[in-house]
Amino acid sequence: MKIESIKIKKYKSFKDASVSNIPKMMVVLGSNGSGKSTFFDVFGFLSDALHNNATIAINKRGGFAEVISRGCNPLSDKISFEIKFRNIQNDENNAPLITYFLEIGFENGKVFIADEVLKYRRGRRGKPWHFIEFKNGEGYAITNEKEYGKENVKEERIHQKVTSPDILAIKGLGQFEEFKALSSFRNLLERWYVSNFKIEHGRAISDTGISNHLSVTGDNLAQVAKYLKDNHPKVFQKILDKLPSRIPGIIQVEAKETEDGRIILKFKDANFDEPFVARYVSDGTIKMFAYMILLNDPEPHPLLCIEEPENFLHPDLLLSLCEEIRDYADRGGQVFVSTHSPDFVNGLEIKKENNGFTKIVSVKEDERALELSKENQLGWMWRNHYIKGANLKRDE
Repeated sequence: MKIESIKIKKYKSFKDASVSNIPKMMVVLGSNGSGKSTFFDVFGFLSDALHNNATIAINKRGGFAEVISRGCNPLSDKISFEIKFRNIQNDENNAPLITYFLEIGFENGKVFIADEVLKYRRGRRGKPWHFIEFKNGEGYAITNEKEYGKENVKEERIHQKVTSPDILAIKGLGQFEEFKALSSFRNLLERWYVSNFKIEHGRAISDTGISNHLSVTGDNLAQVAKYLKDNHPKVFQKILDKLPSRIPGIIQVEAKETEDGRIILKFKDANFDEPFVARYVSDGTIKMFAYMILLNDPEPHPLLCIEEPENFLHPDLLLSLCEEIRDYADRGGQVFVSTHSPDFVNGLEIKKENNGFTKIVSVKEDERALELSKENQLGWMWRNHYIKGANLKRDE
């Protein structure tokens, strides 16, 4: 899956924002309060709405009046998202452009899905097929999707209804095998990863069990390390081989089962004979090891979002981490990163306009920045205010 463009309307500080031509790795810059976290929260919001419903996703963020952009009327205005992407897992060259549109409103004290559309475009000029089109809990879904792409074939639709108007149609219908396009899209969304790693969770002693992917908080770090060691020994050995350069002083990490059926991480420092358990190593060591486990996942997430990965890490380690993220993107997982570190400066910026709402602008549109970037000094350019809008207000 590769997201190509995003449109956000009336969601918090994004009253009307869009970004297109999104690369495999996109780095978002901006001053504090400029909307970086809100941009990432769009994906968290969609994930919450899919796994639960729109009401829970809205209430988790303080209610509809808090989510809709300032100056909008919660009783009449609606928030909306449009994401265009290609499912490139099977055939990158011929993958159709997929558009998912979601509009959410609030009426009579309740959240509802005002409009939800999933459509594919046949070729570059073909008329799109609307695989679903739902409003307020009911609508139509295609029943002859096997005919998609054939000449002179029209959609055949069936009326469907979900159990509540705040439930996404892709959640309800995506559970049924007959709606393969919806099921595929739902699976992609379920595998989005919006990092919320917590150091104290990464130190946790895990119960014995199998975890093949790192959780968003990192509370199963020990389980995943053991899973990789047992099931993907080459991947785990690759991580171990990188340890001395990624985490100075650390030469070995072990995931050990205890007699009471738990799993603990032990870190071996070159200067000591005995390894340390996770609770005695530094915050930066835990976080860097967690990133190495995440970024060397044998099955990359289709979308990985990481906010300010530089926290707790020494500046000298950031270039190595950036390389790990680039390798991850090259293996097939798309990555969005927000950062205050010059080492991560790339591609895009987020800035606030005078009206108090956020606009997303590509650095490639700035001819001066584009020319200077040929010297591979994007971080220096950002710190010295050559990239407009990515610094404090005096720079805008």
